[in-house]
Amino acid sequence: MTLLDPHSVPSADQSLLEAGPGRSLAQDAWRRFRRNRLAMFGLVLVAFLVIVALVGPFVVQDPTKFSKTVFKEPPTNQHLFGVDHRGADVLANVVYGIRLSLFIGIMATVLETVIGILIGAVAGWFGGFFDTVSMRLVDVMLGIPYIILAYAFITVLGRGVLAVILTLALTAWLQTARTVRAGFLQAKELEYVEAAKALGVGQWRIMWRHILPNVFQPVIVLVAVGVGSAILAEAALSFLGVGIQPPEPSLGRMIADSQSHFATAPYLLIFPGLAIIITVLGFLLVGDGLRDALDVKDT
Repeated sequence: MTLLDPHSVPSADQSLLEAGPGRSLAQDAWRRFRRNRLAMFGLVLVAFLVIVALVGPFVVQDPTKFSKTVFKEPPTNQHLFGVDHRGADVLANVVYGIRLSLFIGIMATVLETVIGILIGAVAGWFGGFFDTVSMRLVDVMLGIPYIILAYAFITVLGRGVLAVILTLALTAWLQTARTVRAGFLQAKELEYVEAAKALGVGQWRIMWRHILPNVFQPVIVLVAVGVGSAILAEAALSFLGVGIQPPEPSLGRMIADSQSHFATAPYLLIFPGLAIIITVLGFLLVGDGLRDALDVKDT
């Protein structure tokens, strides 16, 4: 048996010989994600915010402690973000506000993703009456301005962290459900699904073990973007006074409280506003990067 001379192999085959070991889909997606500078910048922002949320509370003072002598003091070496009109350290409130915003955003996104996947998968697979009713409900809810819809839900559920999480989840599952439904409608007609049916595989096993992993890529993107959207929505609700209630620190409520002091103490608005912008921007950039990295058409 003679060995092939690499120099005698045609150019197309030569490129195959020079190719490195095969990469998995996750490795290939990560390679494309790393090449996206904006996505990597967003990932750095998110990592920084997570570190702040985990380590910050051990570094800053208690946000519920109020100074009895210092009020509306601009940033100093002792209070890097200044002191608000109540005598509370602004840096401490921003750090705890970031931690709470991340917790609410992640929990609400996980819950709305589960709801959206369940409704979208059942609607797309079984169709019929449930599909018609659920999709018409989605159309109706999407036709209502988001902030009005969220305001209505939180009025019924009450106020506080749990109520905000439930409100955000119950108003944000719509796009996930539509995306999963579209994926199931397309995938259930493919040959591998027909083969699984012919082999006697149960419907629920086909749905969760065979179809869902193949339609999960766009859901991952929605999750990343959804965290940023949930954080922004929580800040809006707190700004309106129906979200997080004292003594829990909230970036949105800090902005609302700073309105009447903006002329004399603009830092009360600037620092929590920047925290919201950086947080939302980080997750949006990561979401955009994941969308491009998982798009196999770009390979």
